[in-house]
Amino acid sequence: MAKVESLKDIKTVAAEKTETRKPNRDKLGRAYATGKRKDAVARVWIKPGKGDITVNSKNVDEYFARPVLKMVINQPFEVTNRVNEFDVVCTVSGGGLSGQAGAIKHGISKALNEYEPELRAVLKKAGFLTRDDRVVERKKYGLAKARRSYQFSKR
Repeated sequence: MAKVESLKDIKTVAAEKTETRKPNRDKLGRAYATGKRKDAVARVWIKPGKGDITVNSKNVDEYFARPVLKMVINQPFEVTNRVNEFDVVCTVSGGGLSGQAGAIKHGISKALNEYEPELRAVLKKAGFLTRDDRVVERKKYGLAKARRSYQFSKR
């Protein structure tokens, strides 16, 4: 019985020691994070505002014409009920438009986690804080593509 009571004491002491994380913001009140997806890398800054998203000095509607990509970028705000509460400024390079949108989504999620650490549970449950590490498989020598071989002909 003494061992069980000591374990309970250890758990209560450990619970008291775990502090809530403090927000990580710069002098201008912004939170910064880097997001990645495929070959794309996005540097993202968020600050309180009215919901403007700027990608490489262009409006998000100009940069991403497809509605699906804009929806992907806004997913972290929808999950955390923070739609139109933050302005986003980001620079993205590498990859295609789909990978860039995924990188921005990852960066926004990490920046929200830095700005409001209590949102971590919601973002983690939605899977937005985990980098999707799937990349295109390289082409192999002697094959048409990564795994596709040339068509066999008996003649």
